[in-house]
Amino acid sequence: MRRLGWLAVLVGGLYSLSTACNSSAPEPASVDLPSTNLRLTLVRTATDLFLQRFNLTLKVQGVSGCSTSTDLFPDTGHSGRRNVYLAGKGMIYVVGQFDARVIDPQDCRATLSEFRHLDRQVVFLGSFDADSEQRWTYIPASQRPEIGFDKR
Repeated sequence: MRRLGWLAVLVGGLYSLSTACNSSAPEPASVDLPSTNLRLTLVRTATDLFLQRFNLTLKVQGVSGCSTSTDLFPDTGHSGRRNVYLAGKGMIYVVGQFDARVIDPQDCRATLSEFRHLDRQVVFLGSFDADSEQRWTYIPASQRPEIGFDKR
């Protein structure tokens, strides 16, 4: 009977360990933005087996055939969320805790911008973020209101 108890503890421990590990497989999350004819995909890839650290790559595709890819500031511990906004002239902002990208829908170009140069009159569209089960996904504004960033 004691042997069975230790076996249950061992199996339970191995299960806990396996579910706590990050997979190095890329996790893409996408959203189509019909008003701008763009598809945004944010790919999260774990860089550490146990710590919540990820590389983030933004891919932009337009219906006109344009596309681009750019690396974002990495998620170094629960800082991976990116809010998506519609700004003037159809521009799209992808804003994180430490960086902001401005996407031009005409040529899919994504440029790094300083926060102070971003328009304040924008419409929140949603967020790329981990859901309640820690799966990387896009969460539209209709499902969750805008969450701001902590200033440290």
